[in-house]
Amino acid sequence: MAQRTFSPQKINFKESLYSLKFIPRFFQEIRSVNPLLFYLNITGRLISALLPLLMLWVGKIIIDEVVLQIDAINKDLSFLWWLVGAEFGLAVASDLLSRGINLTDSLLGDQYSIDSSVKIIKKTAELNLDQLEDADFYDKLERARRQTAGRVTLMSNVLSQVQDIIVVISLLVGVVSFEPWLILLLVVSIAPTIMNEIKFNGTSYSLARSWTQERRELDYLRYAGASDVTAKEVKLFGLSDYIADRFKILSHKYFLESKDLAQKRALWGSFFNIISSAAYYIAYVLIVFNTIGGIFSLGDLTFLSGSFNRLRTKLQGFFTRFTSITDKALYLNDYFEFLDLKSENEETEKLPMPKMIEKGFEFRGVGFKYPQSENWVVRNINFELKAGEKLAFVGENGAGKTTLTKLLLRFYEPTEGEILLDGIPVDQFNLTDYQTYFGVIFQDFVKFELTVRENVAVGEINQILNQSKIDEVAQKSLANTVVEKLPMGYDQPLGRRFKKGKELSGGEWQKIAMARAYMKDAEVLILDEPTSALDARAETETFNRFINLTKGKTAVIISHRFSTVRIADRIMVLKNGTVEEIGSHDELMENDALYAELFNLQAIGYQ
Repeated sequence: MAQRTFSPQKINFKESLYSLKFIPRFFQEIRSVNPLLFYLNITGRLISALLPLLMLWVGKIIIDEVVLQIDAINKDLSFLWWLVGAEFGLAVASDLLSRGINLTDSLLGDQYSIDSSVKIIKKTAELNLDQLEDADFYDKLERARRQTAGRVTLMSNVLSQVQDIIVVISLLVGVVSFEPWLILLLVVSIAPTIMNEIKFNGTSYSLARSWTQERRELDYLRYAGASDVTAKEVKLFGLSDYIADRFKILSHKYFLESKDLAQKRALWGSFFNIISSAAYYIAYVLIVFNTIGGIFSLGDLTFLSGSFNRLRTKLQGFFTRFTSITDKALYLNDYFEFLDLKSENEETEKLPMPKMIEKGFEFRGVGFKYPQSENWVVRNINFELKAGEKLAFVGENGAGKTTLTKLLLRFYEPTEGEILLDGIPVDQFNLTDYQTYFGVIFQDFVKFELTVRENVAVGEINQILNQSKIDEVAQKSLANTVVEKLPMGYDQPLGRRFKKGKELSGGEWQKIAMARAYMKDAEVLILDEPTSALDARAETETFNRFINLTKGKTAVIISHRFSTVRIADRIMVLKNGTVEEIGSHDELMENDALYAELFNLQAIGYQ
């Protein structure tokens, strides 16, 4: 993969503010996850926000009472001890509330993280296959997926921001009641922080966004360099150093960009903090002079210095956190933008699917090319798949066999022409209902590292507890011969990723995959070279068994072995994305064209 020149698009302050429009929707999602915890958290924060002022005020009264009792002849400490007890109670309440807030933050965050991840998974399933194969889509998915933890932090930050606003207002009221002019110095003390945050606002997000593709490449390099799937080739071809070096170069480039940003932020932050601290200590010196001059009591000194310091800290934290919030809200924009992606086949009012296929499918002048591509994958495709017929697709690699099955399944929509079911264009049927008509096993079927039971039930997952059904399809596909060898039977985890997992051979996985096809008991079955890992004899036996077990069913069969496809009712030969010829095996052999040529070439190879 060619390396891009890094040129991040700077996010300006206006764009950051605009991202805050997603905050209300964000909190609606959080509240819906657990309303009780959400409102307990809000209530706890409201109460906690008032405690700092109360504690400072009680502290002021305690100091004034101590000074009073020092000069008193007849000392009465009962009120003083009552005040100390009150401050102790407020301190305990503050600690308990803080722990309660942290607990509800954590629980809400975990629940929301689960909920948002589930939404991303489900949204991905709703989108079309051509959307899933688009690089820009994967950039959106990557940004939406990666920021799960960031969204939890955003939740806590926004709630803390609201809490601090209440704290600031209460402290401002206390300070203004003593010395209004201290507010001017307060503004001077926090202005540098505001300037620093505006200067670096959006920089972290723009850096991360600009590197989305590179981060995906880094993830892939991690996988390629340390995976049981790639281990054989990596060892055989000595690729580990190459992959490690490539990972190191790319990750170091990102490190340098990130380091440069961090250093600039730290340098400017230090400079602005010196100005801020100077303003605070000027205010502190003025308060001390007024106390010495008798304008303020010792308690007033404690209250004002404490309030001013807390105000400064809270306001600095407010603006620093505000930058963090706008940064995270920009990622929130990515998250909601992903959830709001529309499928290219948005369902409106659709026709119900027929209870059974009467005539079959028809391709009329069908052509397909990928978006932003000028090359036709298939074109001028005209044929019928009759109800109950077994139709085989054959042709050299790249002829368009798998593309036709994906068009039939409506993973893609034709660029031109139309596909009909019983004379009705298939796009008039509800997509979900339409696709439930099909049972499909692709050559690159997924080997789920789950139990055998789950792998078989993938074909009809709502039947996972129907043991009799699972036993039946296992016998049909001969997967039962695989299960009998496994120590834990149907509960045996497969693959080596997890403890107690058992890896299967290619042929054994094929039998599990075939069981999935039988599990669905669909109206139409599509087998796209699912037996490629079997030898010629085993493949022939599997297909003969399939034909016998699916009598009356409509099926599409793709196989690279001509000796097996001859059992189909008809065979369609594809070349360069067009239909070259179609007919039964005997008809095509008599035609003495491409099919006969390829059949004879393969037959010679077996002699």
